[in-house]
Amino acid sequence: MKISAVPFAALDRLTAYSLWKLRQDVFVVEQECPYPDLDGRDLAPETRHIVMENDDGVVLGCARVLDDGDEWRIGRVALHRTARGQGWADRLMEAALQVCPDRDVVLDAQTPLAGWYAGFGFEVCGPEFLDDGIAHLPMVRRAG
Repeated sequence: MKISAVPFAALDRLTAYSLWKLRQDVFVVEQECPYPDLDGRDLAPETRHIVMENDDGVVLGCARVLDDGDEWRIGRVALHRTARGQGWADRLMEAALQVCPDRDVVLDAQTPLAGWYAGFGFEVCGPEFLDDGIAHLPMVRRAG
């Protein structure tokens, strides 16, 4: 597997299409949450797309790192069904964290995954909330 962090401008068309298809397959279809995935933030020059591809160049995992000014925000973390349970999610999250220097990192974790994110130093920082009918917890990983 190859994991890279790239801005939108560096994504080739097939990789970009594969990223959005994976996000749609996981979040919209599998989790049954129709939501506006294409929110314009993918295009921002400071956004980094974490792309995990197999040896054949097939996208099997992704995450998105946003520059929110005072903090970084990680979201859109997804793995293809065939890549789950093999430790790839850990490598994907480690790659996302590598592009988040010197500032706090925040994310909204699906509640059942809060313990997994805690393994990367994230702490719950607010009350549970529903996002498209799915329980989430806001989490933060403090800089330094």
